Amino acid sequence: MELKNNLYTETGWEIFEREYEDEQMVTTGSNYLIGNGYLGYRGTFADWTANEYVACIVTDTYDMADGKWRELCNAPNGLYTRLEVDGERVTINKGEISNYRRGLNLREGLYSEEFTWKGNKGNKVHIETARFASYHNLHLIPFRYSFTVEKEAEITLVTGIDGVVWSLNGEHFKKYDLKKIDKYLAIETVTGERGIQLDVVEGYRLDGATPRFEKIIKEDRKILRELKFKLSPGTRVVLEKVISIYSSNDIKNPLDQAQKDLEKALQSTFTELREKNRANWINFWNRTDIKIKGDLKGQTALRFNLYHNRIATPAHSDRLPIGARGLSCQAYQGAAFWDQEIFNMPMFLYTSPETACNILKYRYHTLDGARKKARKLGYRGAFYAWVSGKTGEELCPSYFFKDVISGRKIHNHFNDWQIHISPDIAYAIWHYFQVTGDWNFIVNYGAEMIFEISRFLYSHAYFKKDKNRFEFIRLLGPDEYHENVDNNAFTNYQAKYTLERALDIYNKMKDENKKELEYLMEKIELTEKEIEDWKEMAELIYLPQPDEETLLIEQFDGYFDLEDTRPDELEKRLLDPGEYWGWPNGVAVETQVTKQADVIQLFCLHNIFSKGVMKANYDYYEPRTQHGSSLSPSAYSIIASQIGYVEEAYSYFIKSCTIDLYNTNKAVSGGTFIGGIHTAACGAAWQMVVFGFAGLKIDNDNLSFNPVLPSKWDEINFPLQYKNNRFNVVITKSQLKVKSSEENKETQKIRYKDDLTEIRPGDEVIIPF
Repeated sequence: MELKNNLYTETGWEIFEREYEDEQMVTTGSNYLIGNGYLGYRGTFADWTANEYVACIVTDTYDMADGKWRELCNAPNGLYTRLEVDGERVTINKGEISNYRRGLNLREGLYSEEFTWKGNKGNKVHIETARFASYHNLHLIPFRYSFTVEKEAEITLVTGIDGVVWSLNGEHFKKYDLKKIDKYLAIETVTGERGIQLDVVEGYRLDGATPRFEKIIKEDRKILRELKFKLSPGTRVVLEKVISIYSSNDIKNPLDQAQKDLEKALQSTFTELREKNRANWINFWNRTDIKIKGDLKGQTALRFNLYHNRIATPAHSDRLPIGARGLSCQAYQGAAFWDQEIFNMPMFLYTSPETACNILKYRYHTLDGARKKARKLGYRGAFYAWVSGKTGEELCPSYFFKDVISGRKIHNHFNDWQIHISPDIAYAIWHYFQVTGDWNFIVNYGAEMIFEISRFLYSHAYFKKDKNRFEFIRLLGPDEYHENVDNNAFTNYQAKYTLERALDIYNKMKDENKKELEYLMEKIELTEKEIEDWKEMAELIYLPQPDEETLLIEQFDGYFDLEDTRPDELEKRLLDPGEYWGWPNGVAVETQVTKQADVIQLFCLHNIFSKGVMKANYDYYEPRTQHGSSLSPSAYSIIASQIGYVEEAYSYFIKSCTIDLYNTNKAVSGGTFIGGIHTAACGAAWQMVVFGFAGLKIDNDNLSFNPVLPSKWDEINFPLQYKNNRFNVVITKSQLKVKSSEENKETQKIRYKDDLTEIRPGDEVIIPF
């Protein structure tokens, strides 16, 4: 089936292209990414270099080269392979290409290419390649490169490690050591800022030919082997390579360990290694896949996003973040935003809660960084970094964008006014507890975080005596175009929710975990007076309410007084298409045009508003929202489902799921490269189906459903885990079917509208509608 953007699918488990388009180089490099949460290797041809944006981004390698951006490093390219036939270089950019197919197998995380190349001398070469990032050993990328020739030919095969890397913000390596270790090649690098050692070791086997000549080439940060042989027509030559990558943040002697892993891996064939990896992916899809009947395009786009949400997530660690662009490039520094908890985490929470737990433990391990930021800005408690790396210290520069007209830097306040990041984390902690029932996590980790976040909120708020209420001023809500605003509704509601949960935790621990509570309060020097202060603030915090007549919630104080216009009108006012629309002097600042969902995002998190209120606000904010962020369409899809705008919800579902697939968002904004995979949108894909179309909510320990299906869909089918029990949910246009696993230990209540049904382990309930 033909999709868009030169893409096709056959089964919904793959995306591929049938012709090469040079202008899609950056996009396909990201879309065809392979990864495993430790590393990500872009979907590029084997003979490409830094000029074509080849990258192997490795987690936990943060380094600053330019004095501004601390980002993950791009490792030397150990898969570099170049083929010459009778002196002509075989490359996709030259020669005559036929039988072309390149793409990504989502079912097993396999990138592949196949094409026939004809050179100026008339010989034809058929090439097939495949590679994957191993989940069996996260440090390995196995690679297979095979070819045949139509006529007898002299072959030169060059393969090895290319250390000339694409880097967004400067040279990160102060040292390159090119090494030949027995039969292996290696590049040992050391970063300039922190002295992190990052090593790549490469080994190979060759079948189908015996080189008559082999030499090692060391040049310009490259170490390569050149193989020469004569090849008969129809003889298939197969090069199988494995690269092993380690850093000194992984292990004390990364080069030695990389070599050991490589030696072990090369004892198996590419096919054997692939089978191990395939088994891991099958297990993931069994726990996560959402099946859609009746819409192959939607199915493909959904799986594409679920795939990328997985490979962006360092599930192997509880000390590393999910980057806003994952491991697809260095944009956004490989760091966590609020995206991590609000957009990426829920898919794992309901399918692989152990991964969700690691995501939250990362925030616990970076709590000191949050405390440090709060102190620096004159507050108490934990003010989490807007852009958070390994330590949790703020990575977001004050000058993120530049004015493309004047060339001057723009001082944004993402890092000091966007305080909702902290209560967003508190919200996610309690969401985790609601779904898993893991009270031990709250006692050992969550309580300390939520207490410190509450402490921060209290220190940040202002008490207005004349109005007898607490307010938050000088804010930046989810809508990043409007900075320095007061009483952003999203932020205030999140703050109240956090304070209430802090009080819930305090009271429950006082009853059930008294010793642990006493220890924690002593550790963080928390007083009973502070608890009383939180209680008062929770009762008196100002929450913008729906207007009695219009039912509208004002996004922030004075929002309705701004110029009422639309995004397409603002676009006409731009002097340069690359202008940043927001603070301090962008075209949207003095208008009601928002960058992304804000009040609508509030509805996604809090089930406290009537359908009428949600509908009124959706109708008002939707035409005023630019969707300049990849986070926005998913929120509108979820709420459109919940208010009965089903086909509009589907349109936003497709819009969100194809942001990367169809390359719909800008790669550069305000002079800053922000391309790569939008991992938050990937995580939100799962939510649009489960929270939107299936209408799942946690309602007093009940699994509550209020399903609606788009006209194109006949059925959705997905697994779900809730409090250590597993379920399978099937929804059609006429019924809801929930199957409880035989391994479950508890009876579960299922709610559909006002009807409550109990389901015992091994049973199935069918609810018609």
